[in-house]
Amino acid sequence: VRLAESGGGLVQPGGSLRLSCAASGFTFSSMPMSWFRQAPGKEREWVATIGSASRDRNYANSVKDRFTISRDNPKNTVYLQMNSLQPEDTAVYYCSGVGAYGQGTQVTVSS
Repeated sequence: VRLAESGGGLVQPGGSLRLSCAASGFTFSSMPMSWFRQAPGKEREWVATIGSASRDRNYANSVKDRFTISRDNPKNTVYLQMNSLQPEDTAVYYCSGVGAYGQGTQVTVSS
């Protein structure tokens, strides 16, 4: 199993970023996928999950209405569109599937 996140960076408050996660080594189209994040000094927290066919999407209350999880099964890729970013969204973001995590991508929200 390999999960490779990309798309992180530095953004000003109110800005947007789109994270991507390329998956391999398992039947991606059959598995739900999730995003987690870990801020400095805090435990890793769940952000969002999408079902295998994109019908079911669930979000943490802290990101609901600002973040959107999506997937492209032919490309074995899951995305996280993040809008209206705030400093408290600063964290390393990880995608997760079949019990595995990627290496993470840093998102920093700062003016």
